Amino acid sequence: MDFKDIESNEKCVIVKGIENFELDHVFECGQCFRWNKTKEGTFIGVAFGKVIEVEKKDRDLLIYNTTEKEFNDIWVDYFDLNRDYDEIKTELSKDQLLKKSVDFGSGIRILRQDPFELLLSFIISANNRIPMIKRAIKAISKKWGKEIKYKGETYYTFPRVEDLQHKVIEDFEECGTGFRAKYIKDTCEKVYENNDILQYIYSCDDDKCHIELQKFMGVGPKVADCIMLFSMQKYSAFPVDVWVKRAMMHFYVAPDVSLKRIRDFGRNKFGNLSGFAQQYLFYYARENNILE
Repeated sequence: MDFKDIESNEKCVIVKGIENFELDHVFECGQCFRWNKTKEGTFIGVAFGKVIEVEKKDRDLLIYNTTEKEFNDIWVDYFDLNRDYDEIKTELSKDQLLKKSVDFGSGIRILRQDPFELLLSFIISANNRIPMIKRAIKAISKKWGKEIKYKGETYYTFPRVEDLQHKVIEDFEECGTGFRAKYIKDTCEKVYENNDILQYIYSCDDDKCHIELQKFMGVGPKVADCIMLFSMQKYSAFPVDVWVKRAMMHFYVAPDVSLKRIRDFGRNKFGNLSGFAQQYLFYYARENNILE
């Protein structure tokens, strides 16, 4: 457990003595799209039908707009607070090349996000830029999610599959999803028709999970790895995008290696900690603008 105790008052829940949790590292390492930094340096996000604001003060994490019950029921798991990240970092830092990335992104935690939301979000992410991804997800949520007020601002929950399954391709195109609209439409239909499909995929072993996710339109190997890592706790996943490719070429492998070979190399090297290694590498490469 990476915190010592919790306190609560009418304003917030205070997670005392939090370890391995830096706001920028967690929310800007490519794993989530519904968290935004405020001018005060806090982050406000929408997850599991709630809007919360988080702030780091010294070694305490303050979570606003929640209760101690919600903290125990939702946010302990969401922020992966029962995991000992020191143990993970110690193991990965035995690799001297990776240690530089681990030290740089030492406050990263892998969020446990909602599988349906992540499935659609990462379909939208394919060949797309983060501002455009965020805009499309926000548009979908505003159109079909529920409204929540916080500090005078309006936020929207991510819609349920029942809210989306009758929508047509043009509805999703209007939200800025581009060519991915037909993938979203097809995916919503499949999930609605088989309500247990994501739970089944979640229950599969890592390799089977990766295969099953790619049966959805618009889900290739990289997107499947992201979904299984960020919402299905499959930590042997190793998503390879341009930044991870650059990091792997910079640290480990020869140029002109295929994405599949880089993925296989990463999984063989880092095993069940591959997903954590990937996040450290991604954040280091992007923040330092590593080139091949």
